Amino acid sequence: MRCCRNKLDWLCRSVWVIGLSLCTTVAVAEGISISKAEARLTDEGYRLAVDFDIQLSPMIEMALKHGVTLYFVSELTINRSRWYWLDTDVARDEQVAKLSFNALTQQYRITHGSLFQSFNDLKDALQVLGHQTAPPVSIELLDKKGGGYFSRLLKKGSECCSAFVQMKLDVTQLPKPLQVNALTNEDWKLESEPYRWQIKPVEAEAKP
Repeated sequence: MRCCRNKLDWLCRSVWVIGLSLCTTVAVAEGISISKAEARLTDEGYRLAVDFDIQLSPMIEMALKHGVTLYFVSELTINRSRWYWLDTDVARDEQVAKLSFNALTQQYRITHGSLFQSFNDLKDALQVLGHQTAPPVSIELLDKKGGGYFSRLLKKGSECCSAFVQMKLDVTQLPKPLQVNALTNEDWKLESEPYRWQIKPVEAEAKP
């Protein structure tokens, strides 16, 4: 009897997931935008920080409340600027955060590796999820890859490198029945525009 019940639960869940992937909505996905980005020069080196404004579409929010875990990937990179060739990465930090909903506790959860934090309100969860920071990149590391180039530019007060930030919803981590639809449905397209700016020796802040 228990086996039949388990099969029935699995069948109902599969039917719901397939139905969700086929349904349409007139609302357009709000997407992800950048409200603030900065490269702060500290005693430890350059520290990148960015605030992403995340707005879920009704379809994504419905999927979240029905047990679908959302995987968000953010990239924060420092590049060495080269006038004679393409820029090259000096330090690249990629982070994966999971957003889920617990129907029993009616709480949203953000998970980073083994660490997690719970929220009663989705707005609060998205605000915390949107704040991303990268480990500091030391001047020694910049000099190591630039042959002392960065220290010389710092003394002159010149721009020595650039920064790149972006965040997106990784649809490849969705349940299989949803993946095909998510790749072609605009309601599932949740990705910020790539944002780049030049870093100055002093605190460099950008507000797109």
